[in-house]
Amino acid sequence: MGAAVFFGCTFIAFGPALALCLLTVAGDPLRVIILVAGAFFWLVSLLLASLIWFISVQLSDRNDAQLQYGLLLFGAAVSVLLQEAFRFAYFKLLKKADEGLVTLSEDGRPPISIKQMAYVSGLAFGIISGLFSVINILADSIGPGTVGIHGDSPHYFITSAFLTMALVFLHTFWGTIFFDACEKRRYGTLGLVVTSHLVTSGLAKGRRAIPSWSTRPCSSRVKTERCSSVWHPS
Repeated sequence: MGAAVFFGCTFIAFGPALALCLLTVAGDPLRVIILVAGAFFWLVSLLLASLIWFISVQLSDRNDAQLQYGLLLFGAAVSVLLQEAFRFAYFKLLKKADEGLVTLSEDGRPPISIKQMAYVSGLAFGIISGLFSVINILADSIGPGTVGIHGDSPHYFITSAFLTMALVFLHTFWGTIFFDACEKRRYGTLGLVVTSHLVTSGLAKGRRAIPSWSTRPCSSRVKTERCSSVWHPS
């Protein structure tokens, strides 16, 4: 059962993104390079956000639960802002690269348009972001344990998979809209992208019931080697 849940949730979360990569990215080496570079930019933003959050936690009172919850929201907001800042930096880098490709082109036209760059970079941000958000959940889905065996919701894994799929698509949309707004200097649209990203992150992390995993030991009466992993609000 664990393998079925793992592969099912994996294909739900990343199946559409994999199809997009195979159909629209894999056939063009330049798009593959843009995809990998976009994922690298997102990773750098995550590294900086993690460093800021880690330092803030180390300097704070770890016994203050309310403060730690506030730092969690602070870290999420900083992460979003850094992601958008690196998205802008990636846009500037791609614009410079586009100008260089035009000079090398025989017909004076770039081999890839800015809209295509926006789509590929947004897809890169979405794939790597979704991977980091769901990888631990997928690892837990293999087992040992069964979600919902003690009356909790059994839909935690599949819900997380659909949310990850939505996150991948959202990053793709955000990347396309963001690049177009930067190209046309539409600052209101840029603010809309950043605000919607903050709201989405807040909906995911700004709950007072923060999900956590606990493992209840198996009863000695139950002749099984597997314990039950239960998801509950802490």
